[in-house]
Amino acid sequence: MSATQDPVRRLTIADIGRMHADGERLPMLTAYDHPTARILDGAGIPMLLVGDSLGQVLLGYDSTVRVTMTEMLHHTAAVVRGTRRALVIGDMPFLSYSTPEDAVENAGRFLREAGATAVKIEGGVRSGRTIEALVRAGIPVMGHIGWTPQSQHGMGGKVRVQGKSRETARGLLADAVAVQEAGAFAIVLELVPEQLAALITSRLRIPTIGIGAGPGCSGQVQVITDVLGLGAFTPRHARKYADLEATIAAAAAAWAADVASGAFPGPAETVRMDDATLDEALGRTPDDRAATGMAIGLPAGIPLDRDL
Repeated sequence: MSATQDPVRRLTIADIGRMHADGERLPMLTAYDHPTARILDGAGIPMLLVGDSLGQVLLGYDSTVRVTMTEMLHHTAAVVRGTRRALVIGDMPFLSYSTPEDAVENAGRFLREAGATAVKIEGGVRSGRTIEALVRAGIPVMGHIGWTPQSQHGMGGKVRVQGKSRETARGLLADAVAVQEAGAFAIVLELVPEQLAALITSRLRIPTIGIGAGPGCSGQVQVITDVLGLGAFTPRHARKYADLEATIAAAAAAWAADVASGAFPGPAETVRMDDATLDEALGRTPDDRAATGMAIGLPAGIPLDRDL
């Protein structure tokens, strides 16, 4: 790297704020592991969310509610290790921020133990005091309103668009303002009608990150497995940019066929040692033959079951 080039550094919430002020649209993807995070970071994705969606798309749980702090910290740390530039946001799991005191303690673990730069919590007006406590403690917070998966049981259980009635639309407007005024640096709008999402975006100073909320948001977030085509179901709000499920299945089948036929491993995947060295290791040199009585018919070499 030349002396005139700036070294790679991790983005901060101030950088995200400047990008938003400059009119840049903000892409964010979820990441759950080191190799994926390394690739996404290299692709220039400025924000990576270690979402509690990992419970369903990575761990096989039936909902995000079952994800624990231990699991979130484990995966967040792996993503941080795989990145150099991206701002990494840890998703606070269910019941980890029931009180402001619990929130500060658990969010602090995301920063201290896992190396995250910020955390995300669900809820609008109801989470205002919690966001304020986190921000006062020096912990950057991303809000999340609309469809909030951790509250799915209290929202009827079925995934559905939020804010389609007069009352619920007004509620989301109030939620968005409450999150901003509490000090969040950005807010996720999930499954919100596009007109309402655009209106919320126009009324806020902080960026909105949409998922199923139309193109009027300041940025967009998607679950990485949806983008890559890993999974049997793709939500309506997602777009597949690859079909890695088919690619992985074909690669695995081709490898298994090569193993069955003996084509794998071949010379390119195999290491050989010097034959003379192997003879020495097994006692098959002329000197070994003489020492073991080869001349009188005793077997040459060291038996394979001998303790070497």
